Amino acid sequence: MEQSSRPVPSTGPPGLEELFRAHHATVVGAAYRITGNTTDAEDVLQTVFMRLLRRQDAAALIENAGGYLRRAAVNAALDLVRDRQAGKHVSLDAHPGQLATGASAAPDRQQETREMRGLIRHAIAQLPARAAEIFALHYFEGYSNPEIAQMLGLSAAGVAVTLHRTRARLQAEIRSFMGEIS
Repeated sequence: MEQSSRPVPSTGPPGLEELFRAHHATVVGAAYRITGNTTDAEDVLQTVFMRLLRRQDAAALIENAGGYLRRAAVNAALDLVRDRQAGKHVSLDAHPGQLATGASAAPDRQQETREMRGLIRHAIAQLPARAAEIFALHYFEGYSNPEIAQMLGLSAAGVAVTLHRTRARLQAEIRSFMGEIS
């Protein structure tokens, strides 16, 4: 039986292949939750490991490889979404069947859900990098405020304040999209 068709780095810092094998699913999953697109998530995987391949100090990452790679995936995915919005627009909903929209939902409800997801992705891409990263780590990756604070070298209170402000900003964008008065 043939193994995965994903390219595995074969040269570079010692242990890079093992890092790839151990964490590629984490990187793809984190990227998919931001981009909503399998192809883009695979592109992020390649970007993250190519950047790691170019680093001289890649061996130092082995201590906390999972945390580093998850953050790198979130940041690379946000960069990809921002770049797409700055240039041409490519639909982020290429795989709607894999997302949470139920196939039994009415077509107008499915469309509204896709539009809302696109709006949320667009709004997150407009956030300052640190706020977007904190938001993604909390809401997409499921980390607690203390865990995020430890990962990013911040206080838990600072993370909580950033999340509160970010939620308020996103809620205002959603209310605006829905035609409500802020």
